Amino acid sequence: MAFSNLFHYAGIIGKSGDPTVLDALQRLVAILQRRGVQMLLEAGTAARMPLGGLAAAELEVIGERCDIAIVVGGDGTLLGTASRLSDYDIALLGINRGRLGFLTDVSAEDLEGAIERIFDGRFRQERRCLLRAEAGAQSAKAFNDVVLHKWNIARMIEFETYVNGQFVNVQRSDGLIVSTPTGSTAYALSGGGPLVHPDLNASVLVPICPHTLSNRPIVVDGDAEIEIVICGHTDYDQIRITCDGQIVLPAGDGRIRIVKHEHQVRLIHPSDYDYFNILRVKLGWSEHPA
Repeated sequence: MAFSNLFHYAGIIGKSGDPTVLDALQRLVAILQRRGVQMLLEAGTAARMPLGGLAAAELEVIGERCDIAIVVGGDGTLLGTASRLSDYDIALLGINRGRLGFLTDVSAEDLEGAIERIFDGRFRQERRCLLRAEAGAQSAKAFNDVVLHKWNIARMIEFETYVNGQFVNVQRSDGLIVSTPTGSTAYALSGGGPLVHPDLNASVLVPICPHTLSNRPIVVDGDAEIEIVICGHTDYDQIRITCDGQIVLPAGDGRIRIVKHEHQVRLIHPSDYDYFNILRVKLGWSEHPA
């Protein structure tokens, strides 16, 4: 049977060090082989779980050669993959083998049906923004959030915040979360930040355990330049900047600049994707009390 595939070359990425993804990977590969889709297996995945003689490649090669990357794992796996592939304009699909799964929204139980429909062209696509953090000579991208936080100390840190060059405040706290709309359901949410619809062009600044209780989260334009300046008696060596909980940067000269990254992530969803349904399911909304 001949298939008319909307995507012809797929990169396959599996969650690092998780043997439970093997079954889903094997099922995925079998479906795509039956449809005649060419595949590249991400090098780290191939080293752990060689599948059907598939050629192995680094993520950057997948970005250059493939038109879709399929991540089997949890949101953390997809976050790391999205940041590294964002500059290649490749479609990104997540199959959930993790826990919450705000981003990896194809269930393993519906894997076959979802893949068939998506490769037939029945899907929804959206573009989501990333942030880029610059500290000294180093920089990194973040799909969820950039977090300024204390490092190996038990006391608060002190810093000033500026938005587009305008002074916002000076605060003493455990740190600051600068989140994309995507990241508003992650660390920023646990810190008391608002839920921000991913269609909005916005960034959220959420203080972590601030000394002043009136210090509240702020939503700013997504194109704004955010600058954080370490001040007071805080030692730069006591500060770290973490991107998506995966990349850690030192504070450099004590000035951290955060801007929107110039490229976006292309996320693929099943055609019945409903953002508010994801919130209801994952956050336990509308449940009747026992």
